[in-house]
Amino acid sequence: MLAWGLPQLRDLPWRHSRAPWSILVSEVMLQQTNARRVIPKYHAFLREFPTPAACAAAPLGDVLRAWQGLGYPRRAKNLHAAATRVNELGAFPHTLEGLLELPGVGQYTARALMAFAFEMDAAVVDTNIARVFARHAGRPLKPAEVQRVADAALPAGEAWVWNQCLMDLGAVLCRPTNPRCGECPLVADCAWRRDGGDDPGIRPAGVSRAQAPFAGSDRQARGALMRAAATGVAVEDLACVAGRGLEHALALATALESEGLLTCRAGEFHLP
Repeated sequence: MLAWGLPQLRDLPWRHSRAPWSILVSEVMLQQTNARRVIPKYHAFLREFPTPAACAAAPLGDVLRAWQGLGYPRRAKNLHAAATRVNELGAFPHTLEGLLELPGVGQYTARALMAFAFEMDAAVVDTNIARVFARHAGRPLKPAEVQRVADAALPAGEAWVWNQCLMDLGAVLCRPTNPRCGECPLVADCAWRRDGGDDPGIRPAGVSRAQAPFAGSDRQARGALMRAAATGVAVEDLACVAGRGLEHALALATALESEGLLTCRAGEFHLP
């Protein structure tokens, strides 16, 4: 696995850092967003907020402005809250339990910080890695089971490179469609390749779910409202901005306000 992966690791900017803040920013951005779109935003975000202290000191509205274009703005709100908590603590926690207490940090992100920032023995399971293990086993794996399999496979002292190689294997060869099995370093032991049958790597371990189409969705309308709110959008303009009826548009804006992503002042919605 390492002999295959090391010479051809994808050159991704967050792979050049061991700073936990940089790793956290990259991991949060990569949730629901592909690497190509993330790279320029990652650089720009870290120029503006190079440390947790810098992010914590900024108004949430500034963080949301820097986030625009990535979607799912709750991620930015959680990142701001996590930066605030790390700043209060004086440093990032170094244990799984401590990392899980940071706002917005779940099992995957906590283990990614352990492996990629602290180079501790932690097995990371993302969509690509779960697909590799499910196909290798020749059957679907539930989330707890695939984590156990990943934990058992992890070579001691090699967490950083092992997880990166597995991610690239899933992204480059063991792809969701048209996998390049003939080039895979694990093909000799792959039960699915040997036995055939239904692909156990389709939505493996419940770690990913197909998204509804973006065009015409409420997600698209919410994004439009967030962009307009960067300079302020009047209540009477909500329908035009969101492309919805006024009642629907107002409900979307009010929901964003209840989530702490917008604020309403004098009949206008703004970023907080």
